[in-house]
Amino acid sequence: MEFFNDSNYGPFLLTGFPGLENSHPLISILFCVLYLIAFMGNITILVVIRVEQSLHAPMYLFLSMLAASDLGICVATLPTLLKLFCFNVREVDFDACLTQMFFIHVFSLMESGILLTMAFDRYVAISNPLRYTAILTNSIIVRIGGGLLLRAVAVIFPGPFLIKRLRFCKVNVLSHSYCLHPDIIKLSCSDHRINSIYGLIIILITFGVDSLLILLSYLKILITVLGIASRAEQFKALNTCVSHICAVLLVYVPMLGVSIIHRFGKHLPPVVHIIMGYIYLLVPPVLNPVVYCIKTREIRTRIMGNLLKL
Repeated sequence: MEFFNDSNYGPFLLTGFPGLENSHPLISILFCVLYLIAFMGNITILVVIRVEQSLHAPMYLFLSMLAASDLGICVATLPTLLKLFCFNVREVDFDACLTQMFFIHVFSLMESGILLTMAFDRYVAISNPLRYTAILTNSIIVRIGGGLLLRAVAVIFPGPFLIKRLRFCKVNVLSHSYCLHPDIIKLSCSDHRINSIYGLIIILITFGVDSLLILLSYLKILITVLGIASRAEQFKALNTCVSHICAVLLVYVPMLGVSIIHRFGKHLPPVVHIIMGYIYLLVPPVLNPVVYCIKTREIRTRIMGNLLKL
């Protein structure tokens, strides 16, 4: 069996929609529209929060972090996806693939961590509103953002080096139009159990812990809200959480769907796995700005006001 030379790994081949290669130019139009919506929506949120002094509050600063991580995912996936669907270029250099994998996973972990801090933000705002801004000061928020970035980089940093120690066969076709850790290690001809265990540990200590703490935060929020006498105040308090709950569902439901299909849906057509992969990566960046613009009156008002000025 033939292997890639350890010092000169061959390129990987990207996969679009098997059997629909002639339709890739048309499919690329759909992806361009989705990316345009994601870029415009998240950039708009960043600009509005940056310009409007009244939005320099913890909730909106965390939202700007979420928008930045969504933009990062879009920037990381866009080059190979458009290269494949627009120009039918399937090859991606080994090191470029590892670089893309690194940034996709870093921004995904950042997004998960930011959703956790946003759940904590809602808990503090509801349970201790008088000390809300005193607890979540700008310096604390900056430290939280730096900590989330450091966590994501630290846990993903060993990934490319662990992959570099593997040997790869000439079977080098990836399952998607972008590079992910599980997809790459499946192509290895050598023992990749360490890589698999590493990937599982990362999922458990990041997404697993984050989702558990988010659930715990909302249980405590619910207990706090139920202790409020007025039903109107209960509704008002819960209404501030709706946007964040939607954002959590937009991230974790597709992630759970991808995991279930990957584990139990091996009999399903490959196109199902491919579509779920795109849903997992593109739905949050596209829909998060839409949800926050619709459900957050302050952002909606500022955007409409700036549009009317134009």
